Amino acid sequence: MAVLFADISDSTGLYQKLGDAAARNIVNACLSVVTGVLPRFDGRVVKTMGDAVLCVFPSADLAILAASDMQAMVARTRPGNHPVKIHIGLHYGPVLQEEGDVFGDSVNAAAYLAAVATPEQILTTEATERCLSAALKSCVRPIFHAVLKGSEEESTVYQVLWRTDTHDLTDVNLHSKKTIPGDTGSLLVSLDEERVRVDQWRTGITVGRSKDCDLVVKDHFASRRHLSIRLVRMHFYLYDHSTNGTFVSLESGEEVHVLRRELLLDGSGQICVGRSRIERPAEIIAYARDRRSIYRM
Repeated sequence: MAVLFADISDSTGLYQKLGDAAARNIVNACLSVVTGVLPRFDGRVVKTMGDAVLCVFPSADLAILAASDMQAMVARTRPGNHPVKIHIGLHYGPVLQEEGDVFGDSVNAAAYLAAVATPEQILTTEATERCLSAALKSCVRPIFHAVLKGSEEESTVYQVLWRTDTHDLTDVNLHSKKTIPGDTGSLLVSLDEERVRVDQWRTGITVGRSKDCDLVVKDHFASRRHLSIRLVRMHFYLYDHSTNGTFVSLESGEEVHVLRRELLLDGSGQICVGRSRIERPAEIIAYARDRRSIYRM
């Protein structure tokens, strides 16, 4: 079946700008518009996850048509009387079903493409394009290459052209090699026996002395809200907010002092809050990539 993820673009900014109540009303209105499209294309909602919805369809054609209609309806109706935008990823392939839910690489592929899609964009896979009718093949164009989870081979990512007016489209340079970042897994962050996972469903954590942090440290050199770790598209970044800085030991053995800036976290390593590892702090935070899909359901 075809698996489709539709996600509201920059919903975090929406909450920060309008406040929780107003933003939630707009989000609910937008998701209502998106799911209202489904009956016309034999689709069904599997589940909603915060500001995203997971849907399935019996064919690739129906999923492409539904995704295009979702974009057009959101653009036309302005849910909640606000200029909301959505981004969509979809994939046609085998799925595992259990009590109405769906699992497997097809679900992960759709979620991955939704994450890398820009606002008002629909991305789909080479496997989906092969299953489209002749009429709908003319509505997609190749734009990237990617290595999808569950496959070791590079495949083509297609953009769905849902607008009737395409004069403002960016021309695609098919002669350049453009491979988008792959799904390299989630990030596991551990302190003693506590472990938290940063992924598509929990996109950020905080570390500090404050009891409302996700990982609470006791070191008096640590600030109350010392640092945060966030998923930004396909990468994990550490952001320091502290007085004394954060010391990150990389896989290479190098220790980097991060003070009021960000650092890309890749592979595995250790984090010391407020002082260097050479001072032998009692609390050392470990981080490591979990190579399973960042989007596993």
